Amino acid sequence: MNARPDSRAFSGTVTGREVLGDHLVRVTITDLGAFASTGVPDEWVALTVPGQFQNRYYTVRSFSAGALVLDIVIHDEGLVTQWAQTDCVGDVVGISAPKGSFELPPDASWVVLVGDLTGLPAIARIGETIALPVTAYVETPDHPLSGYTDLPITWVDAPAPEESGLAALVRGLDWPEGSGYFWMAGESAQMRDIRRHVRQDLAMASTAYDVMGYWSGSRGRQRRAVDPGPIYAAGKAAGKSDDQIWDDYDKARGDSVG
Repeated sequence: MNARPDSRAFSGTVTGREVLGDHLVRVTITDLGAFASTGVPDEWVALTVPGQFQNRYYTVRSFSAGALVLDIVIHDEGLVTQWAQTDCVGDVVGISAPKGSFELPPDASWVVLVGDLTGLPAIARIGETIALPVTAYVETPDHPLSGYTDLPITWVDAPAPEESGLAALVRGLDWPEGSGYFWMAGESAQMRDIRRHVRQDLAMASTAYDVMGYWSGSRGRQRRAVDPGPIYAAGKAAGKSDDQIWDDYDKARGDSVG
């Protein structure tokens, strides 16, 4: 996602942090004002953490009684990865209005859900909120996350941290009879492979599946040569707009600015 949504449409305060696994941290955010859920079970928000003006996208695990819960996957590198591993309770963050894409066809009689840890929050929420029979597979570099959801999940070992083999898993699936809906999220290259498979090999209608790339392993997650944090802080202290700070950051990286 290259667009810059209004990731500061709402500001909230982190009031809870819980380590769910070696690669998964839950944060609870409150004081979000008029923030409202769409009710779409795979809805996501853009999150902007202190000291940053870039954002990252996270599925809404739940929103109830004014408390927004986000489960953040811990990668080797990443601006939110670094933040989520700190004692972030009390931090004020920016949150965009939520958006979602899950839409069951009217003739669906089953649902198949597949993803890695980044897709787990949506998989759990989808499975917990629909009445159809659900088959779910989640790839993880850790042990299965017992207690995360009451939804029955088949846990699959990842080839290695920061790697995924979900394309091979989906190609080997036995699909239920009749019309259904397939939802999948994970590493982008794997998702491109599966999107071709369901469209060309399985001839699924476009309304019968939603396959989304949540992160890219091909680009890697290298530490940035220019840290945007100090540039952001200096720009805000100087009264600059976010767009002006973006220009300063691009210039510091040596990028051309139109």
